[in-house]
Amino acid sequence: QVTLVESGGRLVQAGGSLRLCCAASGGTFSTDKMGWFRQASGKEREFVASITYNSITYYADSVKGRLTISRDNAKKTVYLQMNSLKPEDTAVYYCAAGHPMIGRHTEAAGYNRWGQGTQVTVSS
Repeated sequence: QVTLVESGGRLVQAGGSLRLCCAASGGTFSTDKMGWFRQASGKEREFVASITYNSITYYADSVKGRLTISRDNAKKTVYLQMNSLKPEDTAVYYCAAGHPMIGRHTEAAGYNRWGQGTQVTVSS
């Protein structure tokens, strides 16, 4: 069973940068699709970015050009580089893993393994 552990979330000023990391253990990381989702207080969880096993990427319109997802299969780690952060990026960010052929990359239902989340707070 794959275990996912996120790190890197913290308080940052608007316009600043962060890099989130998600370390995986066990399972089939190298073939899984990996995704980042976020959930702001009082709102539903939403798709942020995803990456296939061969590094094809997908992004939510709200983060295109500012956030970049990447993966290192040898280290079983997926990253989310966050630049030009805005207060509306404030949320708990979750890492997720899913079978490459099951479900959509942009929907939570396409993932069956989740981390515990890391808090990102962007102050104005």
